[in-house]
Order: sequence, then structure tokens, then C-alpha cells
Amino acid sequence: MLKKMMALSGSLLLTVGLLSGCGSSGGTDASKENAGGKEDLKTVTINMFTASPEYTDAFNAYIEEYKKVKPNVKINLEIMQADYNTILKSKIASGSTPDVFQTTAGGDIDTYADYSADLTNEPLAAAMTDAVRANMSSSDGKVLGLPVKGNLFTLIYNKDLLTKAGVTSPPKTIAEMQDAVTKLEAKGITPFANAYKEWWVWKHIFQHYVDAAAQDAGVEPKQLVSDFIAGKAKIKDYPVLYNNFFSFIDLTVKHGTDKPLERDSNAEVSDFASGKAAFMTGKGAWDEEAIKKINPDLKIGIMGYPVSDKADQSVIITGADQALRINKDSEVSKETIEFFNWLYTSEYGKNWFSQVAKVIPPIKDAPLPDLEMPKEMESILKTSKSGDLSVNYSLDTFHQKFGELMQAYISGNMNKDQAVAEIEKAWVQLGSAQ
Repeated sequence: MLKKMMALSGSLLLTVGLLSGCGSSGGTDASKENAGGKEDLKTVTINMFTASPEYTDAFNAYIEEYKKVKPNVKINLEIMQADYNTILKSKIASGSTPDVFQTTAGGDIDTYADYSADLTNEPLAAAMTDAVRANMSSSDGKVLGLPVKGNLFTLIYNKDLLTKAGVTSPPKTIAEMQDAVTKLEAKGITPFANAYKEWWVWKHIFQHYVDAAAQDAGVEPKQLVSDFIAGKAKIKDYPVLYNNFFSFIDLTVKHGTDKPLERDSNAEVSDFASGKAAFMTGKGAWDEEAIKKINPDLKIGIMGYPVSDKADQSVIITGADQALRINKDSEVSKETIEFFNWLYTSEYGKNWFSQVAKVIPPIKDAPLPDLEMPKEMESILKTSKSGDLSVNYSLDTFHQKFGELMQAYISGNMNKDQAVAEIEKAWVQLGSAQ
């Protein structure tokens, strides 16, 4: 349950009115000519509120396509560029919950459960891959979310730069990574591009270490995260977290691009794409198009993080971390569910993910986009299992604080033990909706 609604703060709002009409949800009567004369159709308006401006054109495309299927359905798309969570909570608190809204998956599925339609028995739920369906499900097993896309979290590398340095295969262990760093610098190549100005890149790295720590402890990652949220676990008791994670971060800062706290996501992509660094940390499949726009000829490789001296713990992570929710109290919930059933089960929808949005499809029997990273992912997963998307087991309120604490650590404002103590405290206070 969402416990507190935050006050409205200033933000930059991009409102995209798609199709005609911008009224509140609901409908009026419209007439449509057909072979049998006039058919009265109820004109309905679905209001979508999302936090994914990078998919504006792709969303626009499927909304325009649906106009051909249901001419009487109008869809308005409102997209945030800043303060999305604050604005969403304000809308819910004021009783103006959008018909469709976006949240993170995992723990936030429960956070917004009281406002979300149950989609468990809908065709769209059956269309999801098993892993994605799990990411969209509440703690009591109800499907309450729709995946925005499938995702891939990985350490990304420049194949040509590794070859130039004599690194014949991507490093899977700590020792192999240290050797790769030495070889790269001997050739004048900076090993790491980072985006440590962003709070969210930290969780993408950390989850790989959480998975390995759980494996070493003989528990599932979800259980380990639950223990941290309950205050039962301590980071010092898990060497992969206390030693290996912090050592890796130290390595990337010492052997990375300059001024890491001033490098945002776009700067990191530019650094990597222009050949200034061999590895790109904290990112995933969503960056490929941006990389290729800068350098179409760059040969991209993907790999797990070398989290330990066990090569089999170096794995990529797949799943869905962003969810759309349908407001269960919306006047047009029926029409909204019908729209998404169409998107997730029709031939157009199956191809929309790969050909229009150019993302990894979160549904079965859909083609992959014609991009290097998804193709490498498919090849890797034929012989290796995906890691657990363990970021989903904590709320983004915790992850944002975690990122801020790690920024304080690399700036020298906190030592490791101080950062660890604050991370543990934040996990208890912010990790769960309960």
C-alpha cells in the first residue's frame, strides 16, 4: 500500500496529446457510418501518464495503429521528464489517478496494489514470459502490472579495444578483470566509462553482487533482500558485498574517465561510443541505439560483472523493471484492458516491441530487435542462466538513497564503513512499502 502521498513539486512536464480530444476519462456518443447505416459508438478517452520519454514516438505509433482498430478510443499521453514519482503520488492523493500510470516493478507492484486492476486472467498476462510475469506480480500472486519492455543489465564492452589490448575473452573473475585493466592501460586505453552522477546506475551494478552474495549464502536473492529490509542481515557478513562490490567501484573510479560524479548517462554513452573507454558500467540494452548513432561501426559485447573469483557467478541479468498499471477505478478500465490485450497479443503488438520500440520483447513468440546486444543475450542464454533481477525486491526510494550514499563514498565524504551503515539503515527505512 502507498503510505504517504508527497506534495506537488515543480517539474518539467511534456504533454503529448495524441489523436483528438483532451478531456477527462469517460465518453460521449459518436456516430460511425457502416454498411448497415449509422452505428452509435461510445467515444472514450484513456489518459496515460508515463515516465519514459525515450519511447514517445513508439507509444505514439501504437496509439495511432489502435485508432484503426477502435476509432472511438482516444488516448492522451502525458510524459514526465522530471519528478515523475512526486507528481504521480500527488495525482493519486488528489483523487485524479490516471487511467494508466507507470511504476517500477518488483516491490512497487505491492506499493500501488490498491490502485491497480487485476490482470491475472487476461490474455496479456498469458502472453508474458515467465520471468516477466513474475516481475509484474504482487506478493499474493496477482498480475498487477504490464511490462513496458524486457530488459538486459550487463557490463558492456568494446570488442575492438579489448582485442587491441590482447584481452582475448571478456573477464569473468576479479583477477581476470585486474589483468584486463593492466593490459588496456598499457595500450593507452582507459578501462571504464561511468555515469556516477546518476543515482540509478548504482543499483544496476549492485544487483549483480547481491545475486552472488545470495548464492554464496545458499538463499534466493529475494530472501536476502528481505533480510536486509527486516534488519536481519549485515553487509559485513557477505564478503561479495562488503569487499568485492566496493573494490570494483574503487577500480572503476581509479581507472575510469575523469570526474565520475560529473558524468551523466549521456556523457557515459558518448565516452564509450567515441572509444574513450573499453567498458561501460551500470547500463544495459537500452543504450545500443544511442551508441550506434555516435559510432555505427562500434562492435559491442556484453558480459556479466566479475563479482568474485568464481567465473560462473559472472552472468547477465534479464527481466522487466518498469511496469504500466491500469487504474482499477477508472471509468474506462474495460476499454483500457482491451487496448493492452490487443497490444500484447496481436501480430502488430508482437512486432511493435522489436521493430518500432526496438526493445527486448517481454512477451512470448515475439522477434528480437535487429540489434547486437539482444542477439548476444539470446546466444548467451542458450548456455548460461540469467541472473535474478534483484533490484525489483527493493523500492526505488531505497535505490535512490543508495545511489546518493555511493556518490558520497566515491567523493570521499564517507568511508566504506560509514556508507555501509547508512545503506543498511536506508534498506530498513525505505526498502519496502510495509
